[in-house]
Amino acid sequence: MKKLLSLGLIALAFMAEAQVKTPSASPAGSVSTVVGLTDVKIDYSRPRVKGRKIFGEGAGFLTPYGSIWRTGANNGTFISFSDDVTVEGAKLPAGKYLIYTWPGASEWTVSLYKDLELGADYEHYDKTKEAANFKVKSEKLAEKIETLTFNIGDISDDSKSAKVQLAWENTSVKFTIGVDFDAKVMKSIEANTAVSAGTYLQSAVYYLENGKDLKKASEWINKAADMNPAYYILYQKARIQKAIGDKAGAMTTSAASKVAAEKAKNMDYVKMNDELQKSMK
Repeated sequence: MKKLLSLGLIALAFMAEAQVKTPSASPAGSVSTVVGLTDVKIDYSRPRVKGRKIFGEGAGFLTPYGSIWRTGANNGTFISFSDDVTVEGAKLPAGKYLIYTWPGASEWTVSLYKDLELGADYEHYDKTKEAANFKVKSEKLAEKIETLTFNIGDISDDSKSAKVQLAWENTSVKFTIGVDFDAKVMKSIEANTAVSAGTYLQSAVYYLENGKDLKKASEWINKAADMNPAYYILYQKARIQKAIGDKAGAMTTSAASKVAAEKAKNMDYVKMNDELQKSMK
């Protein structure tokens, strides 16, 4: 009995000593950003090329064209959204999804999958658990990408869309995410418009730039200007006056904004006022 106990203690000691950390063959990676007001995050494991042929026709390639791929290593790649979004036009609820792909010579099929437990067990892939399935074009890269890399970029000027890019070996694939933040902004406006000149200003500009009630925008920008007649507030007031058809008022307000900007030595606003006045002549 004592001998068995000793052997057991030796085995436990060996197991404890054997827990040595070494670099992973496919290290963990993560990329995240805010698109509009939505948090978008990708968590994945990053395999390396290591001299292998990755994408191509036939069994000689790691991921043959037309075959399902977990789109990464280990348990695959996860993408999450803090709000409801569209992905290549398909509506998706806020949440977390697995990314599966079927590479092709010039076109890939991409699936966002609801069952997060599936991971690398894609032999049991179930189409009824797809949240979205779409096709996107692939591109050839001039420079080789040794380690699988995901990026979230190409955010649009209006902050309403971005592109997720997968790049590995000599191939790049992108798909588009669309977001809608209007409801959040409107709720914030309702809660904050009586707080300060800054919130009145933000609310008025949002209404102006998103085609909403200009009468309300004018009301808010006037309150902001009464509280703080700074050149940057007067400039936005002039823009709103122009939008509602009051060119004379817009010219007067813009002139006052320019004078104040010159005193503040802010030449950007001087130039912006010059351009605004020129557009009304």
